[in-house]
Amino acid sequence: MARHSQGTFEGMWADLADIGRASAGGYRRFVWSDADLTLREWFVQQANDRGMGVREDRAGNLWAWWGDPSAGNAVVTGSHLDSVPSGGAFDGPLGVVSGFLAVDRLLEAGRMPDRPIAVVAFSDEEGGRYGIACGGSRLLTGALAPDRALALRDDDSVTQAEALRAVGRDITFFGADPEVLGAIGTFVELHVEQGRGLVDLDAPIGVASAIRGHGRWRFDLVGRPDHAGTTRLADRDDPMLAQARLVLAAREAAARHGAVATVGKVRVEPNAVNAIPSRVQAWVDARADDDETVHAVVADIAAAVGLDPDEESWTARVDFVPVLRDRLVTALGGVPVLPTGAGHDAGILASVGVPSAMLFVRNPTGVSHAPDEFAEETDCLAGVDALTTVLRDLAWE
Repeated sequence: MARHSQGTFEGMWADLADIGRASAGGYRRFVWSDADLTLREWFVQQANDRGMGVREDRAGNLWAWWGDPSAGNAVVTGSHLDSVPSGGAFDGPLGVVSGFLAVDRLLEAGRMPDRPIAVVAFSDEEGGRYGIACGGSRLLTGALAPDRALALRDDDSVTQAEALRAVGRDITFFGADPEVLGAIGTFVELHVEQGRGLVDLDAPIGVASAIRGHGRWRFDLVGRPDHAGTTRLADRDDPMLAQARLVLAAREAAARHGAVATVGKVRVEPNAVNAIPSRVQAWVDARADDDETVHAVVADIAAAVGLDPDEESWTARVDFVPVLRDRLVTALGGVPVLPTGAGHDAGILASVGVPSAMLFVRNPTGVSHAPDEFAEETDCLAGVDALTTVLRDLAWE
């Protein structure tokens, strides 16, 4: 059972510190795992402590409601609690903790908001187990079909359908949730910055202008298995050579187009030291300022290795609504505005027409998706102050 502390950043952060901690460093908080279930318990308890109603939607996302969600036009904040493999502590949880702390400060005012307020923890934002980024928000909005989501397999060949049954979920209920989506009037996600923009600007808080286009593509490289010691080099059909070309091609294509591309995950069969592989699967993550550039990078990589990849996820560039973005900047007294190359649930909601915005909290290391990801407590509290100001501005007439 997760511990729960209410009302202080230090106490709530301590609650989460040991949940899903990886032996190699960082965190392994994958959807429907024991760590994920413990985090969900913590979320529910935080909501209960504040007298907020709790609901898990059809996509597995958790909602804590202050006010009646059926009234619609709700002001929603939050983020996610899952992580990438060996991920940092701040990516996601900072937004959820800050959301509850902002509610605490607003509750002290002693009057109900004019619009319902909710804190959400989106499920499987990182796609660390099943490979689809922002899985919970994509399901919620209908961008990810439930049949596809249920059939996805993790590295142990466990389908998401099997994982859901194991934790007592009804897979026939799993999918889009128009009722919950329709209740959202505005979404504001607070997130640790995943780069050095605010460090370079010497600012603790910023507002997002856009999320760059990004996607994930899987390349299946097939060879012929054989003995590593007895097969002549000239007789080998080794897919690892194609994998090496793929890595170099990704770097070269990204540099040529002014983009970024990464081969960060590889699966080798049979993965034996003394055997020539029979098959290599490699995943390319590509991102750029505009969508056409991303697709040009992937096309160059495909041409270099002579294979067409399978597109596993794609998110077009999102430019946040200027009216809402500027309202946040004004409410906060003129903070920096900057784009990001990291994907977020706010981008998925914005892509289906939900007015969405993002607040960033300074990360002095500039590192993310790694154990060195960090934010100073003073900056985190500045983020809570900023989020409280924004929610008050949006939820009270």
